[in-house]
Amino acid sequence: MKKPVIAIDGYSSTGKSSISKIIADKLGLIHMDTGALYRGVTWFALQHCLNEEGRINLNSLFSSLDQIHLEFKNNDGTLVLYLNNVDISKKIRTHEVSDNVSLVAKQKEVRDYLLQSQRSIAEKGGVIMDGRDIGTVVLPNADYKFFLTASIDERTNRRFLELKGLGIEADKDQVKQNLIERDKIDSEREIAPLKQADDATVIDNSELTKEETIELILSYIEKI
Repeated sequence: MKKPVIAIDGYSSTGKSSISKIIADKLGLIHMDTGALYRGVTWFALQHCLNEEGRINLNSLFSSLDQIHLEFKNNDGTLVLYLNNVDISKKIRTHEVSDNVSLVAKQKEVRDYLLQSQRSIAEKGGVIMDGRDIGTVVLPNADYKFFLTASIDERTNRRFLELKGLGIEADKDQVKQNLIERDKIDSEREIAPLKQADDATVIDNSELTKEETIELILSYIEKI
């Protein structure tokens, strides 16, 4: 029997990736953190496609997409993102990447480049993907769709603690402002905006622990 395809969309720092990883383990699915893919492209752009002002030259990035090989490798049970065979899992979480990823992610050329690879992985089933447009654009026919949300203050606190855990210096006000700006850019972009699918189950986990959120999602999957 073909295993299900699950789409989890939502705002930054709602726990999409970590929650998806655990659910994947519980259900024996492959997990793909699509947000990490866009961060990977952004990291590449920051290293190789800057203009004289130190900003990303999008045309240079577009012409370099065929030089980008992103893949998830299993390192002791954890899927780690590699760019051209180099582990960039920590590098893609820096402030510099966070400040630029929305610009990169809204480009049609980048989204088209990553779209087919995401769909091809899902074709065989047994996949859980998280992002911002999985249920609406990438996998509109997913068996299950969820949309995660939480208050801006709760998301700020989660993101701040995540950065501290990675050893990255952070200022809470800066973290909050970055999240607000990303929400605006992601929701208003012309290409594949952050949007709840009409048939998605909405989960506000402002006051739920990660474990409670996971159990709630699993309860919906088990009911159907």
